[in-house]
Amino acid sequence: MLAAGLFAAENIQAQEYQADDILGLWLNEDEDAHIEVYRENDLYYGKIVWLKFPIDDETGEPKRDKHNPDPELRSRPSLGIRVLTDFKWDDDNEWDDGDIYDPKNGKTYSCYIIMKDIDLLRIRGYIGISLIGRTTYWTRVKE
Repeated sequence: MLAAGLFAAENIQAQEYQADDILGLWLNEDEDAHIEVYRENDLYYGKIVWLKFPIDDETGEPKRDKHNPDPELRSRPSLGIRVLTDFKWDDDNEWDDGDIYDPKNGKTYSCYIIMKDIDLLRIRGYIGISLIGRTTYWTRVKE
């Protein structure tokens, strides 16, 4: 009876999410950008759709992707940049096998995403193995 009770308690704590639960608007941890997560076929992507400070202080123009390693992309506007690419749902409350682009330093990292709560994402970007990386949290934007 005790074992059955512990099993039931564990199942209550383990929340099951669906693949499309990630869709929508998310606020990054720095609270300076909204990222729209969307689906194309069976893959998930995210692009910047709002910036707290959309104008570059130095130029007075819209912010650009000035840290991009590709010189041809450095002049593209920050709004609309795809920061999440090619994520797959793995039926275990996780989207993985994707990449995250950090426009603040121009680097792209391997990445996986775990939904901690319907309104909270844990995003782990890494190089090589997930032990070497950084975790950030995004919260859902209530519309």
